[in-house]
Amino acid sequence: MSEEIKLNAANQELLKQVNELYPEGTVFVQFHGEKSGYVRHDQATQKTLPGGLFIIVTDLTAPNYTASHELLHLLMLLRGFPQIFFQLSLGDKQLDEQMMIMSTDLYNVAMHRVVVAEQRKHGFIDEQIEQEYLKGIEHTLTPEGEKGDEEKTLRLLTLLDALVFYGDHLDQYEETLKAKYPEALAAAKKMYATITAKPIKTPFDMRRSIIKIYSLFDQQMQEWNLPALHNNEYTTLSPVLSERQLRLSLRQVFEIYHSDMKERGTKKRAYIGIRRSDRQNSFTMPAPQPETPEMFKRIYAQPVKKFLEQHSIPYIVRK
Repeated sequence: MSEEIKLNAANQELLKQVNELYPEGTVFVQFHGEKSGYVRHDQATQKTLPGGLFIIVTDLTAPNYTASHELLHLLMLLRGFPQIFFQLSLGDKQLDEQMMIMSTDLYNVAMHRVVVAEQRKHGFIDEQIEQEYLKGIEHTLTPEGEKGDEEKTLRLLTLLDALVFYGDHLDQYEETLKAKYPEALAAAKKMYATITAKPIKTPFDMRRSIIKIYSLFDQQMQEWNLPALHNNEYTTLSPVLSERQLRLSLRQVFEIYHSDMKERGTKKRAYIGIRRSDRQNSFTMPAPQPETPEMFKRIYAQPVKKFLEQHSIPYIVRK
């Protein structure tokens, strides 16, 4: 099956751009699977093997669309857009899994504003893909009122992503979505209007957009009397810092505090570095040795750049 599918010219160009930036080995795209008849953003996986990274498209309904989606995500990371990391644990494996999935989905909503715009620019999205995407939504969600409220969170996530995907092309699909998911669609539209008020042109804009989505999502959860996710604390989002901020002392840019959560690997209590300006988890660290006020004074006095590099904490320089 896999030999019949070839990357189209636009995807070959994307793959070339990715490989020019990819640091170790080569990136390959492979196709394996059946046709489900619908399109979703979980129809590909990535595997790192000796010699490079393999993007494996696992559903052949729209292979070139799915391949381009993965390649553009990768290209954005290689070009220095913010990444998320999961370094903390709530002490419950299943809860951690759920948190990571939802946090990643919300992060992807922000990333998709750029990814989907690029896909449309290069002709990867046509009416057929839009129809298959709608089938993907219908495959994922049950209509409201059928299953009580246990799907509320998933519906909001799915429809928010759908609004980003359809953008100006929503008119043809809105009635269908409204008929099946009226409450989720109304909540998603309210969020969407706020997050699209500002364009995304730089990694700094993207970071701001991710934090905004995390906070708006929690507001909606609380309106529905559902638990907030608190991704501002749970999820580490790589900081975007200017040259001037990198020279400042750590105290001026970050606040370090003791979390109730544990470090994922060690199960020890973690410290979180919160960015003062936006209250977002920007790094985590183990307890310093010795864990004394004097030690913290010394850490706080270090220049930001020196501290981040000493602890191998990824950051992005704001141009």
